[in-house]
Amino acid sequence: MSELRSRAEDQQKIYQRWAPVYDRVYRGILRDGHRKLAALAAAAGTDILEIGVGTGLTLGHYPRHCRVTGIDISKHMIARAREKAKREKLEHVQLEVMDAHALTFADRSFDAVCLPFVITLIPEPERALDECARVLRPGGEIILASKLGDGAGLQGAIETAVAPLVRHIGWSSAFRIHRIIAWAERRGDFAAADILPVFPNGFFKIIRLKQRGLAG
Repeated sequence: MSELRSRAEDQQKIYQRWAPVYDRVYRGILRDGHRKLAALAAAAGTDILEIGVGTGLTLGHYPRHCRVTGIDISKHMIARAREKAKREKLEHVQLEVMDAHALTFADRSFDAVCLPFVITLIPEPERALDECARVLRPGGEIILASKLGDGAGLQGAIETAVAPLVRHIGWSSAFRIHRIIAWAERRGDFAAADILPVFPNGFFKIIRLKQRGLAG
């Protein structure tokens, strides 16, 4: 079994455990990040892809004139999100089980691709970001919300030390902002438009990656 498949199966098990209680644990602490991410995505255009939609905590923040497609690798999380979309009559939302490493959408399908609090959990984040870039229209944005540190000082050392422990509850503490910036710089067709602090007190951050306009 490949390492990627093994890690994906581990995450499936983690998400199956978390799905029933995820909203109660995370709704409050992530609300500011979800709200701001959805607003930025809507400002970029009406066709939005959300990767790692989970139980659908962000869905209610998107304006209803947008067309939102949410995907998640966990069928248990998607089941919760579908219940929420039905209950809240979010008719502008479509939900699918899908792997971020291999999106089934056509090239240039979306104005914005959002990754709310998931990039640190994806086994091969650069590969997933390449897929985000592929399905993004010229001039579109990739918008990420996450716990992202710079690896400096005592906080960076603590984040690295606890990384193996927090992985067992579906988190990651050792992912660095510079990894995302380095991906954009290697490609050459993206630029970091903003790095925005969000609640609580900048512990979480939003990164906007703006795609340079392309001809055609």
